[in-house]
Amino acid sequence: MKNYLLLIALLVSLTLPTIVVTQEQSSPSMPSQGPEGVDGHGIRNYLLGPGDVLDVRVFGQPDLNAIVEIDTDGNVSSLPFLEAPIPARCRNEKEVQREIAKAYSKYIKNAQVSVRIIERKSRMPATVYGAVRVPTRVDMKRRVRLNELMTASGGFTERASGTIQVIHTEPVMCPQPGEEADAAPIDGNNLPFQVVKIADLKAGKTQANPVIRPGDYIIVTEAEPVYMIGSVMAPQGIFLRDQLTLSRAIAMVGGVRKEAKSSDVRVFRQKPGATDQEIISVDYSAIKKNKKPDFFLQAYDVVEVGEASYFSPGRLGPTLLGAVSGSLGTVFTSGGSNIANKVIY
Repeated sequence: MKNYLLLIALLVSLTLPTIVVTQEQSSPSMPSQGPEGVDGHGIRNYLLGPGDVLDVRVFGQPDLNAIVEIDTDGNVSSLPFLEAPIPARCRNEKEVQREIAKAYSKYIKNAQVSVRIIERKSRMPATVYGAVRVPTRVDMKRRVRLNELMTASGGFTERASGTIQVIHTEPVMCPQPGEEADAAPIDGNNLPFQVVKIADLKAGKTQANPVIRPGDYIIVTEAEPVYMIGSVMAPQGIFLRDQLTLSRAIAMVGGVRKEAKSSDVRVFRQKPGATDQEIISVDYSAIKKNKKPDFFLQAYDVVEVGEASYFSPGRLGPTLLGAVSGSLGTVFTSGGSNIANKVIY
């Protein structure tokens, strides 16, 4: 019996970490705790920085072997018998290896040295959250572009508004030609950022796929709602994506019904800093005929497509048939709205 209980406890201990990770990755708002990795292609070009840990071995001299961490100045300064620090910042392990061998050659003839990186801690992970399927942190062991981080986070959700904000919190550690300005210290009260359009990223435009720095925050902005009500096929709330027009919004809910009064679509819009609304009347039928420009919607607009009169040309036939069959009912109903500031579009 004891062996059986021990076996159950062992299985639970093995499966629990997997359950925790799954719950963290399914969270819609918080990044997963453990940094995710991207593929190691190009990691051989990794340049060292403060915090990285090296395994230094001198062949035939075991007393000189050491595990050392690159200090805040970017130097290896704790090797046995070496008083002068070895510069390591923005150099690869082979370059540091040659410098250490040169330094020990003063004491050892034909010093043979090996240097191996055992921990890469100089670069903070990049954080991806917002309207992505798996908010996460990604280890930055090499130069990574935005599209790779979007893949690592599972892609966009239906709530994505159409833009991505990239916020830089750290300067570029080892700038390449043309990146010198990005290596300047960053004012913590004025973080630089850029906005990328998702459509441009998907289209493969180079400027929409920037290199992401360690410590960057990548926010896929979430769309705000627009509410479609009245005589449309599927009244519902939809998400306001980049440059959403009335025509597109109506198409997203299946179009208007036969009895719709397309010439007088009302848009209820909240005034900034006020409690009342304005009503904007839009001639949707004229827009469809290219007689008027399309109308751009704003967040939290309520779009109401009204119904035509029972005696309008489009509904006269059904109205008379209903009257003859006795199913007309109470067709004459009235209602009003005392909302001020009506605007004719």
